[in-house]
Amino acid sequence: MSTYLINHLRIPGDIPNEEAVSYLEQVEDTAKNHGGKWLAQGEARAVEGTWPGAVVLMEFPDMAHAETWYNPPEYQKILPLRVNNAISDLVLVDGVTPDFTAAGYAGQIRNAIAAASASDGRGRS
Repeated sequence: MSTYLINHLRIPGDIPNEEAVSYLEQVEDTAKNHGGKWLAQGEARAVEGTWPGAVVLMEFPDMAHAETWYNPPEYQKILPLRVNNAISDLVLVDGVTPDFTAAGYAGQIRNAIAAASASDGRGRS
């Protein structure tokens, strides 16, 4: 199952400095070595709420590949170039299975609520 990296990125002054550009020049090779690829990058168009800054969306083959990209010395060496020159909220999230539906997920939640209610006595008449 694919894992996705989502980075909510804000650059102070909206113009990357030399260190941030150096990071961009180096990061792609580190990600490719772990199966990472860019799916989207740029200013986000907020249709609800606010989203100042840009978004980066990457895909990795799975969580293990994403973590082995982020944690080893190869990436950690250039990481300060980003974190010292931008504000980032970076998350990893697994994709859904091909048979996923929101209605099916809602059913799982309803079943979990019912089971919790039954086990604590609230579900009894």
